[in-house]
Amino acid sequence: MIRRVLITGSSGFIGGHVLRAARTAEDVRLRLLVRTTPAAPDPEVEYAHGDLTDPASLRGACADVDAVVHCAGLIGGDAELLRRANDLGTRALADEARRAGVERFVYLSTAAVHGRGPFRDARPGAVPVAPASDTSRTRAAAEEHVLASGGTVLRPHLVHGRGDRWVIPGILALLRTLGGLPDGWAGLQSMIDADTLGRVAFAAATKGPADAGGRVHYVTHPDPVPGELLLSTVAETFGLFAGGAPRISAETARQRVLDHPAARHHLGMLAVDHWFTDESLWSGLGVDPGAGFVARFPEYADWYRGQAGLPPLGVIAGFEKTR
Repeated sequence: MIRRVLITGSSGFIGGHVLRAARTAEDVRLRLLVRTTPAAPDPEVEYAHGDLTDPASLRGACADVDAVVHCAGLIGGDAELLRRANDLGTRALADEARRAGVERFVYLSTAAVHGRGPFRDARPGAVPVAPASDTSRTRAAAEEHVLASGGTVLRPHLVHGRGDRWVIPGILALLRTLGGLPDGWAGLQSMIDADTLGRVAFAAATKGPADAGGRVHYVTHPDPVPGELLLSTVAETFGLFAGGAPRISAETARQRVLDHPAARHHLGMLAVDHWFTDESLWSGLGVDPGAGFVARFPEYADWYRGQAGLPPLGVIAGFEKTR
């Protein structure tokens, strides 16, 4: 039987990985929601034109579709535009899917809807939603619309891999600002590579029990990554420190990031536990989470090295060991 799947945000970070996963599946007919048709359209793909900030433009986008994987949305920027795209746009798309009789609706959200932590071995439903930014607030509102319509919400925490412009670039900026590695103060972090996340999102729309809607799942590798191991792996992969990395105390770290907002944000996040657990996701969808961060990250090192806009890579020298 041919399954008809609509993907939103297919030109973005996670949506692109969902699209790649979908292309490997058999008996799938793809429809992509786009604002403008690509310069070189794929003849095997159907395009539906629509804009989340214009609910009327979404009419008919879900007609004759079996499943929707909704990855589109805005991160940062004007609060009202975030509300229109993430909150009201998702509500309009979910309403359109319900009118069209779509069987499954999967929304790619974020564990950031819980706020700043700490979270340790948190299970679905055990942690309150307490967003701390306009982006997270509007994505939490979007979740409510999806769950009310019987859809499924996926919440990753830190996503790395091809297309990542935030997690690893931010860690690199933090390491260069600190001039060393944490001295015992970094928390556990739940992570997932974008390839696996794309496969999970597509599987949630096409596999598993038919009554699996109306649920929230954390999409994180079963093994959380100790923060010090996370930072040391990134530092070693890119050869940031010559002759051993200095160890930086928590207080020194806080002082060194005071004038660096991006590094300060990542320090605040990585200093506490963000560990989310959901074994039922993997068993229910039959997706293998694969190797953890330390084993997988070197696969993406060359991609990160080739990206313009990353902090200059290379050895950091001249820092004395500070405790």
